[in-house]
Amino acid sequence: MPWRILLFILSLIPSLVVAAAAEAIAMRIASALGYRILVVGWSAALALLLSHFFMLKWVEGKSWDFVWLERAAARPLSLIIGTLLGLLAIAIPSAALLAAGELQIVPATPGSSLAAAGISFARLLPAAFSEELLLRGYVFAVLREAIGWRMTLIATSLVFGLLHIPNPSADGQAILIVMLAGLFLGAVMLVTRSLYAATMAHFAWNWFMAAGLHSPVSGLPVDSPDYRVIDSGPDWLTGGGWGPEGGVAAALGMFAALIYLNARLLRRTER
Repeated sequence: MPWRILLFILSLIPSLVVAAAAEAIAMRIASALGYRILVVGWSAALALLLSHFFMLKWVEGKSWDFVWLERAAARPLSLIIGTLLGLLAIAIPSAALLAAGELQIVPATPGSSLAAAGISFARLLPAAFSEELLLRGYVFAVLREAIGWRMTLIATSLVFGLLHIPNPSADGQAILIVMLAGLFLGAVMLVTRSLYAATMAHFAWNWFMAAGLHSPVSGLPVDSPDYRVIDSGPDWLTGGGWGPEGGVAAALGMFAALIYLNARLLRRTER
């Protein structure tokens, strides 16, 4: 099992070279047409897809359903479920904090919130897909075969949290909540059997933070024209500089989603 994961990681080196060259060409074309923003950020996702293709077709002899990336995994219902779970898990706690005055909306530099939302969409979608491919794609599938889905879910969630340590404003609570997010996203994938659904949950969560609240996403600043959301409550509740997703309120939102997903998962495994 270790050699399979090591080979996958090594295959990323040529994949990244090919993907970077492809992105450079695509960016030239997109820039000439005025759509450069739609191309930026996809090189990592493309490289990961190329490595998945290499491992599945040339090493494993398996199809895309091994990593839940086949056509059936992209069925609309799965995408809708993933999107709604990711959105509601953060939107409901954030709305509660706003209603309680723990978060406040304040004016910001005039601009176009709609344009900023579009830019966030173009940037955050490939970022979410890349992170899901890295941790809940081929590596997850191989570990699931070797040690079972429960231990794999825990192990990949721990790594997911540790990978966010370099982010601005990272602290112990924020990293623990990112690990919880790893459990949440992994559970979405296991229940729907779709890596696309987990990607949509990941993206919807981040996009609501950036486009809806104009607040940092995992500590990273975002464009905030017209208004921004600031915390006026304790950091342990509101997330502080990490953004509302780093507070206990967001953790409770994910716990609620996990209870629902766990019930769905248990029903599936019992059948």
